[in-house]
Amino acid sequence: MKVSVIGAGNVGATLAQRIAEADIADVVLLDIAQGLAKGKGLDLSDARSIIGYDRDIMGTGDYNDIADSKIVVVTAGLARQPGMTREDLVNKNTATIKKIIACICEKAPQAIIIMVTNPLDILTNIALKISGFNPKKVIGMGGVLDSSRFANLIAERLNASPSEIEAMVIGAHGQSMLPLPRFTKVAGKKLTELLSDAECAELSKDTVNRGAQIVECLGNGSAYYAPSAAAFSMVQAILKDEKKLLSACVYLNGEYGIKDVCIGVPIILGAFGVEQIFELELTKQETENLVSSANAVKSAVAALS
Repeated sequence: MKVSVIGAGNVGATLAQRIAEADIADVVLLDIAQGLAKGKGLDLSDARSIIGYDRDIMGTGDYNDIADSKIVVVTAGLARQPGMTREDLVNKNTATIKKIIACICEKAPQAIIIMVTNPLDILTNIALKISGFNPKKVIGMGGVLDSSRFANLIAERLNASPSEIEAMVIGAHGQSMLPLPRFTKVAGKKLTELLSDAECAELSKDTVNRGAQIVECLGNGSAYYAPSAAAFSMVQAILKDEKKLLSACVYLNGEYGIKDVCIGVPIILGAFGVEQIFELELTKQETENLVSSANAVKSAVAALS
């Protein structure tokens, strides 16, 4: 198995490390910045005898090296800066993503693509349109990360173990994301049975703003530990055919009354990509919010086209 990671910045390099140390695939780390990926690849490789894994790690600037990849994860692009929304990055990162997807189509046409670059939902839509790939094989990472952040905030509020929390966040990976307390469980109990509506609303708001909070604290750059962990969980689900339930940005063709757009919803992820899309029984307001989120993404993609 080979997994290629496009972009050797903080998210990409940390993801490459997670994959290698889990010993589940060989890793190609690619970046067009002269020497960046090669240097990080050499450094990661030097750690093999210390950590105790045998997988090959290659740092490169040559797209020929991604040939025969089972998965290609796209992390390349500019990161958010303080005061920026994910959507502010759209014009800056779209041109980069178009070039990358064209290279993937040429060198690794059988791969499953996982998109991480922001604005995630818009760029996942663009990746699908440019590639012409089966929609089940082009997947955006956002919901996994957002659900993880929601779970962590809940754990802190309830003094509970994060491992006991099954959180659910749908919609776009941005200001219109939709944390769903009704579909979130803590040790098997619904979150709405443990916290008031006001407390759930506060945690939902904090989840939406968590990325901006991290960007503001860092001052230069954005989160990468949790995003790389989220991408890794998707890579592992595919390589091990885990049939894992998670929230991800995928193509909808009538589900939730939404058509011809990629947006975050619950799916089953396995060896062949998206194996099932779950339709939750949303309230009228939740449905309207999800449709509004999807329409905003669709309009942004149409404007770029």
